[in-house]
Amino acid sequence: MLVLGESGVGKELFAQAIHNASARRHGPFVAVNCGAIPRDLVQSELFGHVEGAFTGAARGGAAGKFELADGGTLFLDEIGDMPLEAQASLLRVLQEGEVTRVGAKKAQAVDVRVIAATHRDLTQAVTGGSFREDVFYRLNVLPLQVPPLRERREDIPRLVATMLKALSRHLERPPLAIADEALTLLLAHSWPGNVRELENVIERAVNLAQGPLIQPVDLPPSLLTNALSPGRGDERLTPLETGQRDLIRAALEQTRGNLRQTATRLGISRAGLYVKLRRFALNPADFRPRR
Repeated sequence: MLVLGESGVGKELFAQAIHNASARRHGPFVAVNCGAIPRDLVQSELFGHVEGAFTGAARGGAAGKFELADGGTLFLDEIGDMPLEAQASLLRVLQEGEVTRVGAKKAQAVDVRVIAATHRDLTQAVTGGSFREDVFYRLNVLPLQVPPLRERREDIPRLVATMLKALSRHLERPPLAIADEALTLLLAHSWPGNVRELENVIERAVNLAQGPLIQPVDLPPSLLTNALSPGRGDERLTPLETGQRDLIRAALEQTRGNLRQTATRLGISRAGLYVKLRRFALNPADFRPRR
């Protein structure tokens, strides 16, 4: 399988989920970042080496990632950064199901499912000569395109809830929730760093929160500045959008700014409501009774 997507979308989590749902789930899941291994050690890390294969080689040799993943799944992250010489050795393993340690004369069989991932355009890399065409076709049997977070904003409330639960437990804090106003700001953000950026923002908020709710003040100032910038002006709305805005405004008035009740009245999800509030520059606080 080849998992594609921008940096930070959670490609390794998808690979782990595939492993956990497969018949190999009781076998090992071994992850390796091809872009983080020094160029001259890639083959040794992936395929192992025998004693004396090179200066600094471990006494008795060492197994590579393919051997360690035998019977399970090997996740090759950032496959687009793998050197060409290592790609040739990888192709042999993929085709023959055998791995030869650096410095060894005899190959040994391995039974490994390979899931590769990259944020690069491998088609362009093949055209440019930085990635082997034969390796690309061997890896690209079942491609999976993971969309960026900005294209699946409806996932944000569930992701936030999961992160809050995990972080509260890890930091030994009472369970936290997020205020509607803060969630509205998260839904309005473009998330160039995808899920990784969201996780960073939530971890920061958990550490700063003074009460049981994450508030807008607990979010990064830069996120607040971008999210609170004015929405589109009325002159840029289509007649359909103008009608939608008026319906939402009427529902907010009837519910006095209660977002859960407003979403129920309109028959849409809360995530969808947050996106529309941002689009139409509607602030729920403007519809709540003054104290």
